[in-house]
Amino acid sequence: MAEAYDFRAVERAWQERWEREGIYRALDPASPSDKKYYVLEMLPYPSGDLHVGHAKNYTLGDAIARTMRMQGYDVLHPMGWDAFGLPAENAAIQRGIDPNVWTESNIENMQRQVRLMGTSYDWTREIATCKPDYYRWNQWLFLRLYEAGLAYKREAPVNWCPHDATVLANEQVVDGKCWRCGHVVERRNLSQWFLKITDYADRLLNDIETLDGWPERTRVMQRNWIGRSEGVQFSFGIEQSEARIDVFTTRVDTAFGVTFLAVAPEHPVVATISELVSKKNAAAIAEFADSLRSKSELERTSLMEKTGLFTAHVSACACMDNHFQVVVRPDNLLA
Repeated sequence: MAEAYDFRAVERAWQERWEREGIYRALDPASPSDKKYYVLEMLPYPSGDLHVGHAKNYTLGDAIARTMRMQGYDVLHPMGWDAFGLPAENAAIQRGIDPNVWTESNIENMQRQVRLMGTSYDWTREIATCKPDYYRWNQWLFLRLYEAGLAYKREAPVNWCPHDATVLANEQVVDGKCWRCGHVVERRNLSQWFLKITDYADRLLNDIETLDGWPERTRVMQRNWIGRSEGVQFSFGIEQSEARIDVFTTRVDTAFGVTFLAVAPEHPVVATISELVSKKNAAAIAEFADSLRSKSELERTSLMEKTGLFTAHVSACACMDNHFQVVVRPDNLLA
């Protein structure tokens, strides 16, 4: 009977030879080769161990890299670790260890597992986003954007988890709760940094037409994402107050037929309205606003029943699609 195939020993021997001879290292970036190819899969978060999703993703990318090499291309196929984030901090707190220790140990283990897959990465190009020699370039780029007037700070509504004390993406809010800890999520205004990508919106929109070979459905998705609208911005006033509400419309000719304005419960004008009404109505507004703070934008605008609330003092304040609405008189229109 033939001896059993010791795949561990055989694979380890070949992988060590690949590493020793550097057969997967890309040439120097300054090389004159005109057949260069770049393959990059989404960097994994070093959570501890690979799962089947990792295996699928990196096997597909590796197959592409190997195919291009066999066609004579100099392939740059790097690996790195998306290593910053609250999960590492929370995991370290739960285990009573330093986040850096936790993250480094996970990277070491997951790198070992990726190597066991026999992947063709150029490990000399490995990066980790938690390393100063990497994130210094994030800081450098941000400073260039700030100096060019493309980075600015303002308040805007976010999904906020009081338990984890962090902002959550819409996808991280499940049934109104934090996907990580299960705590009820709030909507609140926070001062945060923004990048003026809108300064390039027209250029992006126009250059979509130059994308030869792109499917039309993909171009349509890009146009819709940019979401260009042409119209007029003006403001409405509130009775017995100097506050104004800025609005935008593509049909300014219909402005004199306006019967209400919709604003989010986090909008500063809600506090202004509360000061103009009775204590009883102010309490009702506060309660109504609080009931909406844990609702996602999708829930507020599409998934919930329309409800209403009257202030009895500032003409009327109602809620449609779970946004406050203030009825204003047409003579408060400013052109």
